[in-house]
Parts: sequence; structure tokens; C-alpha cells
Amino acid sequence: MKKLLFLGSALVVALAMTSCKSSESAYKKAYEKAQAAQANQMNAQQVVTPTQQTQQTTPVQVTPVTPQQQSTPQVTADYSNVSVRTEAVTLVNGSGLKAFSVVVGSFGLQSNAQTLQQTLAQKGYAAQIVSAVVNGNTFYRVVATTHDTKVQAAQSRATLLGSYPDAWLLYQK
Repeated sequence: MKKLLFLGSALVVALAMTSCKSSESAYKKAYEKAQAAQANQMNAQQVVTPTQQTQQTTPVQVTPVTPQQQSTPQVTADYSNVSVRTEAVTLVNGSGLKAFSVVVGSFGLQSNAQTLQQTLAQKGYAAQIVSAVVNGNTFYRVVATTHDTKVQAAQSRATLLGSYPDAWLLYQK
């Protein structure tokens, strides 16, 4: 019984494989048809109609545009809505703080704060480190710049935001 089933399935597979063959003549006819269509298309592109031969081009007059004087509007930035944190801080390393400072980093380890301070010093900033106790934890804040007024500090923060997007203002108690 198994032999008969195996022979029957082999016969079905053999018939399926031979019936799926496409003849070579069908490929040849399709190729010739595509070649003829391409030749017709090429001939149609090369034929010039009489209307194309009689067309004349008229020159276009070009008038130069003179730019108008535009005045640049003066933009004054309003820094009154910049938020400021008030903290009691102790100077750890630096020359001293003024009323408003721009903090660019806050760390739990003093060594991390010193690394950022050195990086800022290489960029030309007189960076300082202050410590603040918040909820019983000591944080070491890296101050990039320090100023007398909020407007000056906010302007400095605006320039530092490109490199330090988390920069914020500190008002020393």
C-alpha cells in the first residue's frame, strides 16, 4: 500500500514539473513584440511635425530688480520671565559669587564637578564650584559665570544653552 502511494505521488510530481515548462517560442514572441514596440517609439520621437519647424522664439526682456533698503528691526529680549532658583550655597573652589550665577552642572561627587570646571576653564570661563545641601544630600554645582543682575545672567545663560541645555540661574541667599 505504501509503495503504491509513493509511486502515485512521484507520478503527480513528475507531471506537475513537466506541465509547468514554458516553451521557448513564447519567450521569443514576447521578445520580438517588445523590440517592435521600442522601434516604433524611437521612430515616433524622430518624426518632426511641420508645426515644430515653423515655431519662432521671441526674445525675453529682462529687467534687473533693484533691492530695496530694508531696515533690520531691533529685537530686545525680555528676560523677566526666566526662572531663578534660590539656594544657600557655600563656595568650594573659585573666586567668589555675585548675586546671580549660571549653573551648568550639578553632581553628587566633587571630582565630577572638578572635571567640568576644568573643561569650562579650557573654554575660557572662570568656572567655580559651590556646594548646596538639598533634602539632606550635598550637591556640587558648577557655576560657569556669575553676574550682578538677572538680565546679565540670563543673557549669559542664553549663550551657554547651546552647549549646556540644562543650564539654570542661581540666586545666592
